[in-house]
Amino acid sequence: FSSHKGNRRSFLWREICSKMGTGSSKNPDSSSHGSSEDREDHGGGQLYVSLKMEKYKPKGELIPHVYGSVPLIGSWDSSKALPMERESTSMWELSFVVPPNHETLDFKFLLKPKYNNPEPCIVEEGPNRVLIAGTLQGDGRSALFKRDNDEIIEYRVFVKADRVSPFNLAASWRAFQENRRLSTVRGVPDISINSTPAMGAEHGSSASLELDLEHYVVPAPTQSATVYAANLTETPRSLKLSGVFSGTDGTTIPRPSSKDGHTSNDRSATIKQMEVIVPDPTRVPSGSGTVESKSMGTFSSLQKQDSYRGLLVDRGVGSPRLLKSPSTTSFTLDLKPDSDAKNMMPAAAGAVAAGAVADQMLGPKEDRHLAIVLVGLPARGKTFTAAKLTRYLRWLGHDTKHFNVGKYRRLKHGSNQTADFFRADNPEGLEARNEVAALAMEDMIAWMQEGGQVGIFDATNSSRKRRNMLMKMAEGKCKIIFLETICNDPKLIERNIRLKVQQSPDYAEEPDFEAGYRDFKNRLDNYEKVYEPVEEGSYIKMIDMVSGHGGQIQVNNISGYLPGRIVFFLVNTHLTPRPIFLTRHGESLYNVRGRIGGDTAISETGEVYAKKLANFVEKRLKKEKAASIWTSTLQRTILTAGPIAGFPKIQWRALDEINSGICDGMTYEEIKKNMPEEYESRKKDKLRYRYPRGESYLDVIQRLEPVIIELERQRAPVVVVSHQAVLRALYAYFADRPLNEIPHIEMPLHTIIEIQMGVTGVQEKRYKLM
Repeated sequence: FSSHKGNRRSFLWREICSKMGTGSSKNPDSSSHGSSEDREDHGGGQLYVSLKMEKYKPKGELIPHVYGSVPLIGSWDSSKALPMERESTSMWELSFVVPPNHETLDFKFLLKPKYNNPEPCIVEEGPNRVLIAGTLQGDGRSALFKRDNDEIIEYRVFVKADRVSPFNLAASWRAFQENRRLSTVRGVPDISINSTPAMGAEHGSSASLELDLEHYVVPAPTQSATVYAANLTETPRSLKLSGVFSGTDGTTIPRPSSKDGHTSNDRSATIKQMEVIVPDPTRVPSGSGTVESKSMGTFSSLQKQDSYRGLLVDRGVGSPRLLKSPSTTSFTLDLKPDSDAKNMMPAAAGAVAAGAVADQMLGPKEDRHLAIVLVGLPARGKTFTAAKLTRYLRWLGHDTKHFNVGKYRRLKHGSNQTADFFRADNPEGLEARNEVAALAMEDMIAWMQEGGQVGIFDATNSSRKRRNMLMKMAEGKCKIIFLETICNDPKLIERNIRLKVQQSPDYAEEPDFEAGYRDFKNRLDNYEKVYEPVEEGSYIKMIDMVSGHGGQIQVNNISGYLPGRIVFFLVNTHLTPRPIFLTRHGESLYNVRGRIGGDTAISETGEVYAKKLANFVEKRLKKEKAASIWTSTLQRTILTAGPIAGFPKIQWRALDEINSGICDGMTYEEIKKNMPEEYESRKKDKLRYRYPRGESYLDVIQRLEPVIIELERQRAPVVVVSHQAVLRALYAYFADRPLNEIPHIEMPLHTIIEIQMGVTGVQEKRYKLM
């Protein structure tokens, strides 16, 4: 490697100078510090200073640092010295931008113990080094360090200064980082990329993380206790009944509505009838990764978790392909984009905003609003499915609300109704239940007319008469899709019944659990006697999906972008309890300097966190053999997850930090000073602000949708090591936080957020390891 280092440095400086537009390609081995002509070419720019120390080999735990005057450090306090980065095995480097009003610098090099050990610092011999307007005063000299035993250590020093425009400096940073990494391996086959120096055993060892993980628990910023899902639904606007009258058959039906919104022929391709078979993930198929049934229009998907090690998942916009089978009536969902598809995670269908816009601009008026009407017997997972779907659509940016008819009933008629209230041969009870259903439907339609997009109507809706009533109320106002949940697993039904008795406000005043249990069983029997499965209109049937052990989804007469997204989500969701862990990477070198973006390594503190994180995962997931570790493709997350052993690791480009465009590598103070309009625009609306040539938070959310789908699919724990903006967006999905809050969610370093997903909803616990 040493035989290449001179050429390598020349290449680096030519690249960075050409990218920054300085016009200089001088070798850093020379003592030149930029001519006056170069500086005049970039009048009004800022100084970019690079300090390098060559042939430095650590003596014990000593690391080269720089300290000095404002604004480099702020004081001559050695405890505040800036560490130099290891550029190679024999070169250390520190770069910074000097504000125009502080172009006179004096500084020194020093060797400082690693981990702030008590060993004293060694300051270089001789006078301070002075840099004025990019010119080093006096002759360039080596750095001499005198050890306690009078040993003199000499290191070669290079000081490079160029005047560049802030725009060119920021825009070139990512390209420079990429060129630098490429140059380190060009012609040098034995280079190990991402190699990091070993840490001392006293830091990050197994002993540094106590066996009692609860020791590290910190309070979560939001309420994480179990909450009955129906209580989180839309609060009734009013209990005043309007627009409803009694029909001749004894049911409650709406008055006729205007006929200016008749359904016309849909312009897009319509799925007339389809059945999706979701196989049991615990069973290993004998053939390929797809299973084809004999029913009409069938496709299925399998998940394999045995080929994830070292897997790079690159998800862009696009959809799975439907391939025609030899049978003229059967299709298979193609999840294999290439010959290595068997090692890929199932591809998520791409979601583009244009599809949603087209759905709202084209077609009949009622198609601009969508009502998802739940159907199913009690204790079949309707409310939890509705809550998950609401959270998903809100996170994608669709204005969605969950209307629970049971909440209306309790407010209108009280929560202490017995099973007799739900008998089909009880006319008073039937009328009361239809009345509150009509109230909830009216509220939902009124909300849609005020701008709402998707309403989720949560009730049993177990009879055709009830569903016909709802369709008549929605005629010309919104499009209805019935979502029926069917469960044939007696154990799961029994578990849900017990949870219902324990959590539902209907039994809050019943101290005797067994009495409440018997009453709910009687209520269930009353519904089962008159239950009529959905066979009319547009519908989605979820059959044994909530168990997490495979199932079916039947789809009839579904078309459009948003209904398609809903079907896709439901195919991939389940209620199997499992934890998801979210954590930022360990402290990076840019975190230390207050810079954004980049692809720097982690600091010494970050290395300690990486060891602690590995110990945490080992202890917390020691019995979870199917768990996996997900990272971005940036080295600070890969290095943080590096010490974790025994679990497959998957790199997602979708988990990369928000792209800060031309601001990459800058501090917020530099952006404020040099790009004040951009700084103010971001300050006014962080959610929608897009960095020049970069991304906004809304862009991040769109590219994270495949990650959310895969997290919903997982039945084993997942540890996600990513970045602040990305984790804010992921956390907002699970915590059901509004979009405008996402850029402001607290996501501290060296903290693990455990999201527990299950039939009781989402709960949160935080561990602060450092």
